Amino acid sequence: MGPLDALWHLLNLGLPAFGIGVLAAALAKLVFRRELAGVRWQRLAAGSVLAASLVLLAGVVITGRDGRMATYSAMVVAVALTLWWLGFGPGRR
Repeated sequence: MGPLDALWHLLNLGLPAFGIGVLAAALAKLVFRRELAGVRWQRLAAGSVLAASLVLLAGVVITGRDGRMATYSAMVVAVALTLWWLGFGPGRR
């Protein structure tokens, strides 16, 4: 495998985490417009992407493969908890 192929593999590994984190933050800001008015979208998105990426990497390490439904389910739960923490919970500033 060449360097360009390796780069594409790494980008495709991280794309689900990036996509779900950004999309969930945008939808949370849209649905909870008044409640999240004081929280920046960038903060929600960065926290969500970080949580999803950590869970994705943990899923690859634990299961040995990418693309397991259990990993994707754990990513959804991690992003939801992160959005709650940053938007409504103790992490809100």
